[in-house]
Amino acid sequence: MHRPETTPRASLYHAYRVHPHFAPQGDTPEVPVTVVGGGPIGMVTALALARHGVRCVVLQAEQQVSEGSRAIVFTRRSQEILQAVGVADAVVAKGLPWTSGNSYYRGQRVFRMESPVDEDDRFAPLINLQQNVLESYLVDAIEREPLVEMRWGNKLVGLTQDAHGVALQIDTPDGEYTQRTQWLVAADGARSTVRTALGLRFEGASYEGRFVIADIRIDLDLPTERLAYFAPDWNPGNTVLMHREPDGIWRVDYQLPVSETSDHALQPETIRERINAQLEMMGLGGKPWELDWCSVYSARALTLPDYVHGRVLFAGDAAHLLPIFGVRGANTGFQDAIDLSWKLAAVAKGVAPPPLLASYTHDRVGAAREIIAEAGKSTRFMTPPSHGFRVLRDAVLDLSLEHEFVRPLFHWRTSRAHDYRDSPLNCPNDDNAQMTSGPAVGAPAPNVKLGENDYLYDRLGAAFHLLTFGGAPFDDGLLREIATWRESGVPVKVIAFAPSQSTVTGADITLPDPTGHAAAKYGAANGTAYLVRPDHHVCARWQQIDATRLASALAQATART
Repeated sequence: MHRPETTPRASLYHAYRVHPHFAPQGDTPEVPVTVVGGGPIGMVTALALARHGVRCVVLQAEQQVSEGSRAIVFTRRSQEILQAVGVADAVVAKGLPWTSGNSYYRGQRVFRMESPVDEDDRFAPLINLQQNVLESYLVDAIEREPLVEMRWGNKLVGLTQDAHGVALQIDTPDGEYTQRTQWLVAADGARSTVRTALGLRFEGASYEGRFVIADIRIDLDLPTERLAYFAPDWNPGNTVLMHREPDGIWRVDYQLPVSETSDHALQPETIRERINAQLEMMGLGGKPWELDWCSVYSARALTLPDYVHGRVLFAGDAAHLLPIFGVRGANTGFQDAIDLSWKLAAVAKGVAPPPLLASYTHDRVGAAREIIAEAGKSTRFMTPPSHGFRVLRDAVLDLSLEHEFVRPLFHWRTSRAHDYRDSPLNCPNDDNAQMTSGPAVGAPAPNVKLGENDYLYDRLGAAFHLLTFGGAPFDDGLLREIATWRESGVPVKVIAFAPSQSTVTGADITLPDPTGHAAAKYGAANGTAYLVRPDHHVCARWQQIDATRLASALAQATART
């Protein structure tokens, strides 16, 4: 019988809430979608599915949110996704935004990274917030959402699937029960029960480098920036990272000697000695501090080769394990969630055929492999996997003290929104090749500032969006085509940018663009149109749009071709 911990977790900054466990009363009816794993990826997936009108159940083995800060850095793209599921305001109100990072060697700053900031960005490039705090915001959002049911204290222990769905065996403090679901999303983390049950194996590489992750409460008069220290005297040949978190907490990540065991590294006296040595090196010796939470992390760059297995789909760490360098773990998982949710919703509601789900594997495995290639470069620099790599890295460190040309090698290649330029959902016969500016097909649609605290992304919902420029009214054929797709269950929302305040006939929303700023952002002339997927990625663009061209693009984007 499953016995989750019912004592609130200890924390210096977060008040943990223990939720009552779910116990079924009689038979449980089949549900459209079950999400295994109540972490941030699982909850975002569930909330995103609810946006598309799909009811789902979330199974969470524990009765409280995760222990410790875990993921703490969230990108602009993640904040856009969190906005879509209704928690970005809380994240921005609590989190610490930042734009820059510094790398140090032998007491000298050898590299400074500045993330680009655009006038049309609603969110900072990066924001620091502890994962347990974010999870609490997501729990609050789920409690407000009638289409999502959170089942605390419910642990998946077995499953079988057939052509019509999946039968789940679930253990609770009151015993086991069986739940039938049409679709199962595995968002149950690095030690995924679902992945193990299906006998699936990752492909990729694991690295020798291990880090202690320690959260401490300390009063430091330092800006919110990423701090990286290479080969400090107290930790020769290794790397130390530091981040400010809300509520006076600082994250200190330091690499362990190869021969040291994790048990020894996590001894309180060992942690105290090393944190004090780091503070002493920074000229902050004697500063009082308290330990909140600690763990050991190993760098891995692994992915499943396929995220769709019959009626079971994988997301987040259950699908891939990525190095922390470049804040890729949770940020990549959020992109999984928003990509998966609209595709699974379309299939679950019967408005798109099951082959649409193959594009989830294509798009997101492609993203994971690209990230692994990029992250491997950072990981080999941060934690050299061989003597040869260490000699090369140490030579770069020494040269960086006097030579500017080697310093860009310190760049940590921050997580970014993936470009689905080869997605099978992209329109093959649009005008993308003829257009020389604006976002290309596959790229995320750029945000546009419309006014004070008013942005284009505020108007994007759970639909395909047809963005048009120039203000010309829609012809009857195009309006009939849009109506036909809506009647078939595919939501299409029309947003028209117009040079004046007048309403564009046929548009759901008309946005004035008197200066042409939005048109310039999209490289648009009069008549230009973009089709944007429900996950904000462009799937077609035209110099001129008509009913036939829109029909072709929507058929491609919903796998109806």
